[in-house]
Amino acid sequence: MAERSFATEVGKLRAGAGEEFFGEGILAVTKALLQSGVSYVGGYQGAPISHLMDVLGDAKEVLDELGVHFENSASEATAAASLAASVYYPLRGAITFKSTVGTNVASDALANLASGGVTGGALIIVGEDYGEGSSIMQERSHAFAMKSQIWLLDPRPNLTAIVDSVDIGFRLSEASNSPVMLQLRLRSCHLHGRFIAKDNVKPEFTLRDAMENPLRDTNRIVLPPASFMHEQEKVTKRWPAAVKFIKDNKINEFFADGTQDFGIVMQGGLYNTVIRSLQLLGLSDVYGNSKIPLYILNVTYPIVDDEVVEFAKSKKGILLVEEGQPDYIEQNINAILRRAGVHTALHGKDLLPIAGEYTPASVTKGILEFVKKFGPELLDQNNLPAIVRPDGDKPNSIKSVAPTEQIHGRPPSFCTGCPERPIFTALKLAEKETGKHHISADIGCHLFSILPPFNIGATTMGYGLGAAGASALHDLDSDKRTISFMGDGGFWHNGLTSGIGNAVFNKSDGLVVVVDNAYSAATGGQDILSSSASSEIRSTKHPIERAVRGIGVEWAKTVSNTFKVHEMKNIFKDALTTKELGPKVIVAQSECTLNKTRRERPLMAKRVKEGKRVVRERFGVDPDTCTGDHSCIRLNGCPSLTIAANPDPMRKDPVATVLNTCVGCGLCGEAAHAAVLCPSFYKTSIISNPSIWDRTKLRFRNLIIGALQNGIERRLVGIDA
Repeated sequence: MAERSFATEVGKLRAGAGEEFFGEGILAVTKALLQSGVSYVGGYQGAPISHLMDVLGDAKEVLDELGVHFENSASEATAAASLAASVYYPLRGAITFKSTVGTNVASDALANLASGGVTGGALIIVGEDYGEGSSIMQERSHAFAMKSQIWLLDPRPNLTAIVDSVDIGFRLSEASNSPVMLQLRLRSCHLHGRFIAKDNVKPEFTLRDAMENPLRDTNRIVLPPASFMHEQEKVTKRWPAAVKFIKDNKINEFFADGTQDFGIVMQGGLYNTVIRSLQLLGLSDVYGNSKIPLYILNVTYPIVDDEVVEFAKSKKGILLVEEGQPDYIEQNINAILRRAGVHTALHGKDLLPIAGEYTPASVTKGILEFVKKFGPELLDQNNLPAIVRPDGDKPNSIKSVAPTEQIHGRPPSFCTGCPERPIFTALKLAEKETGKHHISADIGCHLFSILPPFNIGATTMGYGLGAAGASALHDLDSDKRTISFMGDGGFWHNGLTSGIGNAVFNKSDGLVVVVDNAYSAATGGQDILSSSASSEIRSTKHPIERAVRGIGVEWAKTVSNTFKVHEMKNIFKDALTTKELGPKVIVAQSECTLNKTRRERPLMAKRVKEGKRVVRERFGVDPDTCTGDHSCIRLNGCPSLTIAANPDPMRKDPVATVLNTCVGCGLCGEAAHAAVLCPSFYKTSIISNPSIWDRTKLRFRNLIIGALQNGIERRLVGIDA
């Protein structure tokens, strides 16, 4: 199950011409695709674009009505390769995935597509995961667009501009016979807004037409000598055609030009940030009525030389607001100006941060310095925003910053009740007997194991590449085996071939642990081949153990409940000490607690409301029994397991305690049992709408406990505590 359902919202996709559409960014993108006559859509889930895949999945009925084919691709490379349908046929196709990691995976197919060119519009919608909210390495898609000459759109972050860019992207692709990349920043994907809808369009040329009337042209296949012709065609035909289309359709925008003899150039996606900064400095209103000329690059590649020269030639200086590094656009514009003999001063990374996300604070500081150089008279020095004033000059400002060492860090961690946590608890316990091992991590929730309290994992090289990351560490003379991890999503993405298949072929002796949540939990709970859920439109229930045995793994075991820590520990020990050669694979199964809770909590609330009996389990610690050793915390790390003051005045060490956020997974007690720690953990049941039998048992227990407690109190009479 996906973490979010759009079953209700997809009804908005039927909005007709003239109707106002209100919704989230990715819902608007789906509507734009349907309005543009798209024939097929593919992609791979991953934040910030994963919900677009969820919308398309929930919109199957709408897509079927229009004859649009959609599929969840096995990987980004699979999605990119599907755009081959647009090479010969006038079919508009779109794919989507997270960038830059997804673009890296898809690079082979995208490079071949860009080389041979397309007939129908080919649109690549990338979720640009860059900046403070990112979960990946900090890189930009711009470099790939330049490398393969894929035109890059970066629209202003409002729904009208984003929706228009989808249609523009298809038309630009067709006009220049080149694929087009549409970049949507993290916040653009999830912003809400309005735009005026158009009618959905059925493709005039259908997939069936293409299948029944096949075409081929060896000049479009990347094979010498055609590949050399492709390079020349890019430069002499496709690039000029793209520039002409951009100019003719005025895709890039000019605002307030002529009002000053200096101006600002920016990526379209940074328009809102720049306007906010200008507003704070008193140089614009909130609606974008700027006092300074603005040149908005809704197309950031290719840069249109004529537009740059026209904007800059009448100005003493321009500021380029380009997020991220390297400064590709700044170098490009600098070369354009120098070649054209325009001596306008170009500022960019000298006044703005070299790297990192361009927040309103950082952009405001850069624009302030720029305006001080060329138009200081426009500034009200007595009314500057607090973010650009000295600390002591700010209202309610903190004059001193707390030292970093005094601030407690909050690294990311497993959710309360996460079924992946006991896997690493068991491994820590096993390593107490087998010794330390080199551990290769992978992309997914299980990567949190590299942080305290587990501190497990040395490297991570990419999605599904956990086993491949340990492949070089192979020596049969060593008495230690490497351990590698991957999730079920990464396994089907490419881990089966690049990791486990590679290990079989090369007779590796390492251990691979596949964390099986029954769906791709890290990307939002989407179904995969091994999902346990039934699906009318997809084939599921294909066991991972069966797959690895099918490619030659002989030692493979499946654990159906990862919370059985003692069992997990023994399997780890067996895998790390067995004399049997060849790769070992452990499939560790348990459903993601977060998704399970999302599914079950509404059902439980409904049963409680209906007066039905509902039992919830949670755990606790007996403070009188707890010794204050805290080994349970060191081997667990659950957010609901913490410390409390010791109730015994004779003991000073704090005791362990369980907060009310406990979901009853039982790991704390299991870890204590498996590690032979202490018997202080207990399990309790919270019963809503108890039955008569429940009430009777409670009264009986209270009588017995009360009698025993009274006996203790009588024996303590006269003892001065």
